[in-house]
Amino acid sequence: MGNKFKIEDPKIPARLESANFQDVYYEEDPFLSNCMIENARLDQEEINQLVLSKVLFKNVSFVGASFPRTDMTDVVFENCDLSNVNFSEGIIHRVTFKECKLLGANFSGGNLGNVRFEECLANMSDFVEARLKQVIFNQTFLQNANYSDCKLLKVNFDRCDLNEIDFTQTDLKGIDISTCRFTRINVALEYLSGCEVSPEQAIGFASLLGLKVKE
Repeated sequence: MGNKFKIEDPKIPARLESANFQDVYYEEDPFLSNCMIENARLDQEEINQLVLSKVLFKNVSFVGASFPRTDMTDVVFENCDLSNVNFSEGIIHRVTFKECKLLGANFSGGNLGNVRFEECLANMSDFVEARLKQVIFNQTFLQNANYSDCKLLKVNFDRCDLNEIDFTQTDLKGIDISTCRFTRINVALEYLSGCEVSPEQAIGFASLLGLKVKE
């Protein structure tokens, strides 16, 4: 299924100089720009209000790192491990996560715009009370992810695994999940109205109406 809307991709220069992430500690404000960081282990790093602009992270491990209230613009994470990373209350704009592990990653309370998740493993990720505008999840695992009380505008789930995802108090009007896989998702009937589903999925949702489907 093609995307029904276009998003802006990260604007990163073709040539970037290699940098050391520890350089942020020598700045008055934690800031990295116009650089590339490869093959690094940044597990358990903790920085509040980290600012990233035009940065490429490739083969970098951020397991358990905490970057609350981060401000990211024009950033690419490629083949990175961001398991249990804390991006809560962050501003994330024109960012791509490509083939990344995001198990248990925390995006709660954040603002995400023009963001791509491409072939990522993001089971148990947390988007509670986040605002997502022009965001694409493509072939991404989102089992047991939490999208409670989210604001979704032009969000596309394409061929994702949504089993046991939680959409409590999240309006799914205009959201297309017809190509996604799931046995069960958590959503109230009043928030399901206008959601685009496949015929097979519609049969499953009929149980919310108390209907019994005969073959």
